[in-house]
Amino acid sequence: MANKNLNAAKVAKKDEFYTQLVDIERELQHYWPHFRGKTVLCNCDDPYESNFFKYFALRFNQLGLKKLICTCYNGSPVQGTEMVIRFEDLEEEPRKQAFKVEITEVSDLNGDGAVDLSDVQYLLQNDRNVLSLLKTGDFRDPECVTLLDEADIVVTNPPFSLFREYIAQLISHHKKFLIVGNQGAIIYREIFPLVINNEIWLGYGFKGGAAHFVSPYDDIATATDHKQGMIRVSGVHWFTNLEIPKRNEELDLVCRYSPDEYPTYENYDAIEVGRTQDIPCDYAGVMGVPITFLDKYNPSQFEIIWQASGNTRASAPKDILWRLQYKPHPEDRGGCGIINGKRVYSRILIRNRHPRLQ
Repeated sequence: MANKNLNAAKVAKKDEFYTQLVDIERELQHYWPHFRGKTVLCNCDDPYESNFFKYFALRFNQLGLKKLICTCYNGSPVQGTEMVIRFEDLEEEPRKQAFKVEITEVSDLNGDGAVDLSDVQYLLQNDRNVLSLLKTGDFRDPECVTLLDEADIVVTNPPFSLFREYIAQLISHHKKFLIVGNQGAIIYREIFPLVINNEIWLGYGFKGGAAHFVSPYDDIATATDHKQGMIRVSGVHWFTNLEIPKRNEELDLVCRYSPDEYPTYENYDAIEVGRTQDIPCDYAGVMGVPITFLDKYNPSQFEIIWQASGNTRASAPKDILWRLQYKPHPEDRGGCGIINGKRVYSRILIRNRHPRLQ
């Protein structure tokens, strides 16, 4: 039901899924060295209401940030729910006006001896220099692209329905990033080549492989497994191109290959490995593994060749199909592996770089 709701949101262009502060804290603890002296952009985040904004504003000094930039868009449903922003140059303040916040310093402004959210709120309410209006606040708008060019690192939860376009913009502008997305996006034809070329990989992830998001939609209460006005979504992850220790951790392989336990696909020269933990240590050929393998992927240990999914036949280069000895099959509707005449789930096709051969 959770993924059904997320897919429905994609179709309806409902993109308001707000990340909890605890999830941001759990992930960001692994990236602190990357932020010192850097300008961070949160370009899908209502200043103050967004937990991404709160995280970086509260830790501005600890992280040693150079600048924090946050933007929101016209009509944001959560703008002003915690703190109303007013602009002096407008006679009648539009409650849902796009604007940006640029912070270069966070200090004890209210004199209570600590730097906390009350100081951030005081800063926004009393320093007009940190606030300015935007035309739309859309990340594709030229004025927002200018902010992107200024930034060193982008951290946010972008619109689900625009994930392909959002990633493409980050890559084309050569930006470092850490963003939330549906793990299923890995097999998008626009995204998967980036994974193969080590231009994007998975971060540490959400606890239990799922996350609870706050959402403003009326139909949220009908979703199963919800709590505190939130909706539980499985299969979400953090996508990044920031180097983290996890990338160098080797997967401990304890299983050994046997033809009976690892059947060969009927349309690929590759074997089926149903679980990442069952990858054989002594197999030198191509293996089809679940998409969740990418959470354990170490590019020094494994080579990603391509994927076996519904768009493989259309998206894979001819030399890759030749390498995989791909053969059309009556039950093949686009590229999924076939075993005993039946399609299996989408797989990542990999090779062990250092098999323990005897």
